[in-house]
Amino acid sequence: MKIAVVTDSTAYLTPEERERYNIRMIPLSVTFEDMAYEEEVEITTKEFYDKVRGAKVLPKTTQPPVGKFVELFEELAKEYDEVISIHLSSGISGTYQGALQASEMVEGIKVHVFDSEISCSPQGYYAKKASEMASKGASVEEIIRKLNEMKTKMKAYFVVDDLSHLQRGGRLSSAAAIVGGLLQIKPVLHFENKVIVPFEKIRTKKKALKRVEELLGSDCVKYKRLQATVIHANCEEEAKAWMDELDEKYPNVEFQLSYFGPVIGTHLGEGSIGVTWVEKI
Repeated sequence: MKIAVVTDSTAYLTPEERERYNIRMIPLSVTFEDMAYEEEVEITTKEFYDKVRGAKVLPKTTQPPVGKFVELFEELAKEYDEVISIHLSSGISGTYQGALQASEMVEGIKVHVFDSEISCSPQGYYAKKASEMASKGASVEEIIRKLNEMKTKMKAYFVVDDLSHLQRGGRLSSAAAIVGGLLQIKPVLHFENKVIVPFEKIRTKKKALKRVEELLGSDCVKYKRLQATVIHANCEEEAKAWMDELDEKYPNVEFQLSYFGPVIGTHLGEGSIGVTWVEKI
């Protein structure tokens, strides 16, 4: 039984990672006025932040057309028996539903669609784990079971500079954005029940990042080994410095650096930073 692994662009896996793990990627798009760009394909992250800085209106984000999924699944059917298709949270995008719809339209291959209930690097963790297990002969059932086990241990917290991006994009309530703006609060945000919600409201970015570090430290005691990713929205120097500090403080954590690309960056805004982790197994 040969199993293919698919994810979407919001996992922000590098081309090298996708090649190494043999993961296929479906891109989401950002639209500036009437011009749409597939992220990771037609626009780089740097180009996006440069462009959005001068834009009068925030770009819009678009899920992949169902036809793109159908086309990819049909192509995979020539070589594979089954597909595990892993996507960003169904609570913030219709991408998961699009993949599900496409799975019912193809023949000759069985498609299993997995809702990561999150996005960015954690979504990439799932895709890489699925690929690793598939390459070692694991069944789809074994892989999905492992991904669901990972889900119970997955943590992700992030801090944004400006809540208005999330509010205007419909990913955070207006009330939360207004309160945050008035009090200059830098809330620690996380995913809960598939959507982005405040975890704690903290007055400054420095204190917010310190709180995230405390949460990581707590799990460092709980688990023998963790893999973690510091994620940034076009503030690589700040993110790298923070990652180096964390790396020195927590030797049982394997750190890497990643980014919030165009689609997620549209909703979080430039200067956002976060960290995600899961038990390394």
